[in-house]
Amino acid sequence: MARIDTAHIERWYARYAQKKLAGRRIRQQDIDPLLEDLTHQTVEVIGKSFEGRPIRSVVYGQGELRILIWSQMHGNESTGTKAIFDLLQFFQCPGDMEFLKDEIQKKCRILLLPILNPDGAEQYTRVNKQNIDLNRDAVELKAPESRILREQLKTFAPKYCFNLHDQRTIFSVGAQKEPATISFLAPSEEVNRTVTEGRKETMRLIVAMNQLLSQFIPGRIGRYTDEFYPAATGDNFQKEGYHTALIESGHTVDDYQREITRKYTFYALIQGIVSIAGGLDEIPFEKYFEIPDNDKCYLDIIYKNVKFQGTAIDIGILFIEKLQGEKVIFEPLVEKTGDLSAFNANFIIEKKGLNFENYEDVYENIKNNVHIY
Repeated sequence: MARIDTAHIERWYARYAQKKLAGRRIRQQDIDPLLEDLTHQTVEVIGKSFEGRPIRSVVYGQGELRILIWSQMHGNESTGTKAIFDLLQFFQCPGDMEFLKDEIQKKCRILLLPILNPDGAEQYTRVNKQNIDLNRDAVELKAPESRILREQLKTFAPKYCFNLHDQRTIFSVGAQKEPATISFLAPSEEVNRTVTEGRKETMRLIVAMNQLLSQFIPGRIGRYTDEFYPAATGDNFQKEGYHTALIESGHTVDDYQREITRKYTFYALIQGIVSIAGGLDEIPFEKYFEIPDNDKCYLDIIYKNVKFQGTAIDIGILFIEKLQGEKVIFEPLVEKTGDLSAFNANFIIEKKGLNFENYEDVYENIKNNVHIY
């Protein structure tokens, strides 16, 4: 298996990563100027969203190994989109890793859909304008966006797919209580979760990506549940013979704009593509099961040893992302109370003796004392 040198990729990223794209809300209008600047890729409009926004594709490479990558089928999950534009930047400016770019260009043909759900991206919602979750529309195909993805799958006929998502702060890595910065999934093909030959190939791909990321974020890589969802995109694509790896971009400490996580999402993508180009046969699929399961033991804020209406407890907070005007805000919401010693958090606030009479008091204290931007 071809492996990326950690020093090379770090040096490349610091110098060349796409700096014109940042933040949590990424819309079609944000990426259009960047697509116009591309010189080594083919950009096309492949259809329109329910509200008539164009959905664009980018094609790179001349090889026989076909790879399909898409992001923002959930409009408020933009980290994968930023990582895609880091990848496109790599194809434009590979620096001292031109030998890798040449290998990819020669052996692979890559179709990228940076924003599949531009209506959801505009409104910063998970669903499209029809209130359809595109990731649960792989069978009925009620949404035009779902039909566009299906058409690209059939006409392009990829051997491998990368399905890019974001996951909430609550996800941790096993019992370690570290945030799950990146989580992987080789989707099941049926309810028994049989490890088929197709899943083994996807697992080998994930093992390759995990081996690189483990050198940067050990203990912060998880394995997403492989429960079978009959209407889910990844599950259906995997069942139909397209080796589909899900990458879930999660939380890094203090990284609420997901700018650190995007880097590791890009690292996963580039290592995955390089591994496909070099061949996956020698990678033991069993190592996939050595990646710890995701758990839900992480919060945004924990107030430790405070009093709530006179009773000593811990209070756990999760932020809810909302679009306020043109800005994404993080609104606190009490998620858990009681003994939270089994949980970790981005902010742990020791306020022994502090008394709250109601949740509004908690939220006011957060507004005055916690700053995440």
